[in-house]
Amino acid sequence: MRNQTMNPDWIATARTLSEALPYMQRYSGAIVVVKFGGNAMGDADEMAEFARDIVLMRQVGVNPVVVHGGGPMINDMLKRLGIESKFVRGKRVTDQATVEVVEMVLTGLVNKRIVQAIMDEGGRAVGLSGKDDDLMVCEPDDPELGWVGRPVEMNVQVLRDLFNAGIIPVVAPVATGMDPVETFNVNGDTAAGAIAGALQADRLLLLTDVTGVKNKAGEVVTSMTPDDVHAMIEDGTIAGGMIPKAETALKAIEEGVRAVVILDGRVSNACLLELFTEHGAGSLIRATDLAPRKDP
Repeated sequence: MRNQTMNPDWIATARTLSEALPYMQRYSGAIVVVKFGGNAMGDADEMAEFARDIVLMRQVGVNPVVVHGGGPMINDMLKRLGIESKFVRGKRVTDQATVEVVEMVLTGLVNKRIVQAIMDEGGRAVGLSGKDDDLMVCEPDDPELGWVGRPVEMNVQVLRDLFNAGIIPVVAPVATGMDPVETFNVNGDTAAGAIAGALQADRLLLLTDVTGVKNKAGEVVTSMTPDDVHAMIEDGTIAGGMIPKAETALKAIEEGVRAVVILDGRVSNACLLELFTEHGAGSLIRATDLAPRKDP
C-alpha cells in the first residue's frame, strides 16, 4: 500500500512541474543551442546533471544542440606531449602540431564523454564536428594565430536530420577550411553562435563561470537589447572576457537567433531554470522587437 502522507518536497515538485507547463509548451519544437564547457566537463556528477537536463529538454519537445569546448583537456594533452603553447595578445597560436592535438582531444575524448553522458541518462546522442558534412567551413581568423578559424559557410541540414530522428547533436568546434585538407580550431562560443544563427535558433545559451552580465553597481542585468549591450561595451561596463561572449550574442541575434542568454553554468539545472521558470537564470539579450522576458 502506498504511503498517503504528503511530503512537502513532493508537493513542491508537483507545483514546480505544473508551473513549468506553459514554458514547456512555449519551447516545444524550438531549437536551443547550448554552449557547454568549463570545470563541469571534468566532474562526473556535474556532467551527469547537465546531460540529464539536456535529455529532459529533448523529452518535452525541445531540439537541443550541444556545442562544447575543452580548453583544460587540450592544455593537459599539450603538456603531456611536450608541445609548448605560444600566445599573441593573450590568444593561443595554433600551429599544425597544436591543431592536431585540438582535433584529437575535442572530437575524441571530450565529445564522446558528453555523448556517453547523455546516453547514460536515457537520451540518444551523436557526436560530430564542424568537419562532418561540411557543417562549418572556416577562413583564418587572424594570420598571427595560425589555424584558428572564423566560420564563413554553414551547412546545418545534418543537424535538422538528427532532430527529425530524435537524436541530440553534440558538436566539437573543429572545422574544415575552404581547402578541404585544412583543419581549424574554432572558439567554442563562436562556433555555438554560428550554428545558432544558421539554424535560426530560438535560444542560444552560453554557459559561463559567472552569474551573467553585470551593471556598474555589480548587479546582474536580467534583460537587455542589442543597443543596451553596445552601450555597455562602449562605456566599459562590459569588459574583459565578457566582451567576446557579448559580441557572439550580438552577432547571433543579427543572424536571426531570437534571444541569447549568458548564464552561470555552475548553478544546478541552469538550462532548465532559464527555459522553464518565470525569471530565468542569467542575462537575456533579446532581439529589439521582442517583449522583455519572460515570454511563455
